[in-house]
Amino acid sequence: MDERLQAFGRLLDIMDKIRAACPWDSVQTMETLRHLTIEETYELSDAIIDGHLDEVKKELGDLMLHAVFYSKIGAERGAFNITDVLNGICDKLIVRHPHIFGGLHVADAEEVSQNWERIKLEKEHNRSVLGGVPKTLPALLKAYRMQQKAAGVGFEWSNPDDAWKKVDEEKAELFEELENGKDIARVEAEYGDLLFALVSYARHIGVNPDDALERTNKKFKRRFEYIEQCAKASQKGIQNLRVDEMIALWNEAKAKERGEEQ
Repeated sequence: MDERLQAFGRLLDIMDKIRAACPWDSVQTMETLRHLTIEETYELSDAIIDGHLDEVKKELGDLMLHAVFYSKIGAERGAFNITDVLNGICDKLIVRHPHIFGGLHVADAEEVSQNWERIKLEKEHNRSVLGGVPKTLPALLKAYRMQQKAAGVGFEWSNPDDAWKKVDEEKAELFEELENGKDIARVEAEYGDLLFALVSYARHIGVNPDDALERTNKKFKRRFEYIEQCAKASQKGIQNLRVDEMIALWNEAKAKERGEEQ
């Protein structure tokens, strides 16, 4: 037997046993698992951004378990089983890849993406291009995915320069609003427009803004913690450091990172 099928069959057998005999697993529902699945997804995201492939492997296993667990509960309810889930995704992939399983020719990945959205609209009767974007996605990632889907049907700036002009336009509107009395609701709206435009520009230069921001978050955390460690070592405490002292330590951390990269 193919070792992949053997490993998957082993997981299904283990799921059957723990669902029947484990006090914790036997009482779980889709609702109780939902927040755990979200947590596992974020742990996978962390591992990918950190480049820890062993952790990626582990977190993928956790998510695979969750997929099997939901399918087991679906089977108990008589709604669907793991076979239905797997056949469903197989059918979807075949339909959405006519350049592989049909006679369609595509020039590049961008054309594949455009065909994907067109097929969803024409063959799967989706009511909206943006209908597949989850409501609960974090705002930055939601903006990125909505723009990707809109671009799939041609609603898109033609080049990065035009996308950046929109950034300049939104920045000017934000500054104008700040000068006009600082109505917080209007300032917030213009700031949101500026962020949305920056997301658009990021896509045009091949950057995922969510990944970029998370890497900056991690960098900020490392450097700030360096300041804390230095303050603790000097028995001064970070709360007693002047701003110029903190900036000097920040630059020291930055220089150390650059030295380690070289």
